[in-house]
Amino acid sequence: MVKVYEINGVTPVVHPTAYVHPSAVLIGDVIVGPRCYVGPLAALRGDFGRLILEEGANLQDTCVMHGFPGADTVVGVDGHIGHGAVLHGCRIGRNALVGMNSVVMDNAVIGAESIVAAMSFVRAGMEVPERSLVVGTPAKVVRPLRDDEIAWKTSGTGQYHELAVRSMHTMREVEALTDIEPDRPRVQWDSALPLHLHKNASV
Repeated sequence: MVKVYEINGVTPVVHPTAYVHPSAVLIGDVIVGPRCYVGPLAALRGDFGRLILEEGANLQDTCVMHGFPGADTVVGVDGHIGHGAVLHGCRIGRNALVGMNSVVMDNAVIGAESIVAAMSFVRAGMEVPERSLVVGTPAKVVRPLRDDEIAWKTSGTGQYHELAVRSMHTMREVEALTDIEPDRPRVQWDSALPLHLHKNASV
């Protein structure tokens, strides 16, 4: 059962087609839209500002969303938030990606179809143009993204759309096995290479 908490009479909303892992925590003014995926140990703490995951967004393991009173923290349609990222009072545009362990601060806006590289720090108020690659601490826009890079990102987000459906239908709590069974199956997915292994990639 997902850990969902009301505060000051405000209760989180989770669309029936969204998957939220049972270990995630949702508090107060949280809105999880259709076909979203919220991973294990994610914390969405809507006890000050409103937190919104728009349709098809994913928020992966140990991510944190929070914001100041009266502010919205928004992940746009098909936004992709990598493991361990922190979003605070910011807006992530449609089909944008925030890499693992990155931090995006208050009033920052990540433009549509942009990529924030892993472990970047996006300072408060920074505005990233659409289709940009953002890297570093503090983060800087280093170049426009190519069509193949955006296609790679879109494909990865599609896997999380599928994962939300798989998780709703097949994930269940069980006891661990004590031995490896003969012919142990693997979880089946179409192969997906990390971006740095793609031809001409320079991320």
